[in-house]
Parts: sequence; C-alpha cells; structure tokens
Amino acid sequence: MRAYTECMELGTIHFIGGGNMASAIIGGLVHAGHRASAIRVVDPQAQQRARLAARYGVAAQAAADPSLGEATIVVWAVKPQLFREAAAPCAPHAANALHLSVMAGIRSDAIVAATGSPRVVRAMPNTPALIGRGVCGLYAREAVTPADRATVERVLHSTGELLWFSREQDLDAVTALSGSGPAYVFYFVEAMVQAAVEMGLTAEQGKRLALATFAGAAALAQQSGDSPSVLRERVTSKGGTTHAALTSLEADRVGPAFVKALHAAQRRAKELGDAFGA
Repeated sequence: MRAYTECMELGTIHFIGGGNMASAIIGGLVHAGHRASAIRVVDPQAQQRARLAARYGVAAQAAADPSLGEATIVVWAVKPQLFREAAAPCAPHAANALHLSVMAGIRSDAIVAATGSPRVVRAMPNTPALIGRGVCGLYAREAVTPADRATVERVLHSTGELLWFSREQDLDAVTALSGSGPAYVFYFVEAMVQAAVEMGLTAEQGKRLALATFAGAAALAQQSGDSPSVLRERVTSKGGTTHAALTSLEADRVGPAFVKALHAAQRRAKELGDAFGA
C-alpha cells in the first residue's frame, strides 16, 4: 500500500517516445502501483502504441496535444536526432512540468530552450534497466528542487542503481563507461565463446561458462571490500593458467587499448552533444 501511495504523488506522467527504455520505466511504474490511466505516451508508430496499450493499459497517441499541459512530469525518450521534431508540438504545453530526459546527447540547455521549463534532469541509463539491473547517471539543473530529485528517483527506481553527478559534462564519461558498457561485456563474452569452441567445447557450453563467470565476478566485486586489482591478484598464481592469460593480454596491451576505447566513446558522446544538444 505504501508503494501505491508514493507513486500516486507522482501525478500525471507523459512519455515522449515509447521505445525500450520508456517501456522499462512504464513497466516499473505500473508494477509499483502507479495508475496506468495517469500515464500517457506520445509515439508516431502505431505498432509501438498498440504494444504499450496492450501490455500496460496506458493511453498512447500519435502526436502531442494540449493534454500535455496536465503532466507533472514529462519523460523524453526519443532518439536524439528526432528531438527537435518531437519537441516542437510539445513546447506550447510543457513549460510547467518537470522534465526527465533519457536521451543520449541532448543537453539540458536544449531541453530548456525547447520546452520553456528550467526544471530539467538528464539521465544516462543502460540496457540492463530493461530487467531492473541497470545503472543510471543523473544530472539536475539548478532549478530542480530536492522534491523534484526525489520524484525522478521514484520514476527510475525500478530500473536499477541511480548515481547523481554535479556536472553535466560528466554524463559523457557515464555514457562511455556504463551507457555503452554492456556492449563491452558482450564483446568479451563473444570472444570467450569463440575460444571455447576453438578449445573443443560447444558454443552453448562456452556461453554458459562465460556469462556465469561475468555475473559471479561482478557479484563478488560488489560484495567485497577489496579493490578489483586485489581480487585479480588473488586469482593469479605466478606461473599458473591465469598468469599465462594475463601476461598474454599485457603483451598485446589490451588494458591500454581498452582505456583508449573508453576515451573514444567519451569523445563521441561530446560530439553527439555538440551536434544534437546545442
């Protein structure tokens, strides 16, 4: 009953865009007790609207209209390149709402200019949010109140861990680390599966071993008070199999190459912000 009461305080929520991330947030809200009738979605794709209406019972429409003025919260979940087009019909109705953006690359200045509302929070989630296991970096503009921050946390609670940052530019680094991070994990899992097959195992066996290893190692690192380097050293006996593998990785400079890759992702995040977020 408490969860339902807390969610009721959120008021009416309008989503601009109804893709996977919006669906994850909507599902979490409905599961927590927020009334489906208090959630509206604007999405031009009929198939997307039908899916959301059927799955969650929310109202979905093709274009924004004056009902957007009833929203206490507007969640922006469109592709960055579509933001200006999506924002134009919303602008006359959105100035009084709290705005939460899960769009990559669209800076808060652009959202303020497009909506007339100074109360803007940017969020950088990642795809494990779809199963409630994500991590999300958050930045709030100065006009966002402590109550607004608490509201955003309730909206995103079901997606996973939340972490606030004091500088908007830090979200470029968040994008590089955790936003793009799941792809890095999948990349290494792919390599481990390939190696498993080359060593005589089946692809399914390799996949199960690799995924269980990543999940278990991550859980151990989260629960342990030791640093990742200490945990690595405990697995690595000089002259053993792990030492042989890590020596090979170091010879190929995999560590520095990976750090370089993260910097490349951060630069690209800034470039996207320059292109779409001005």
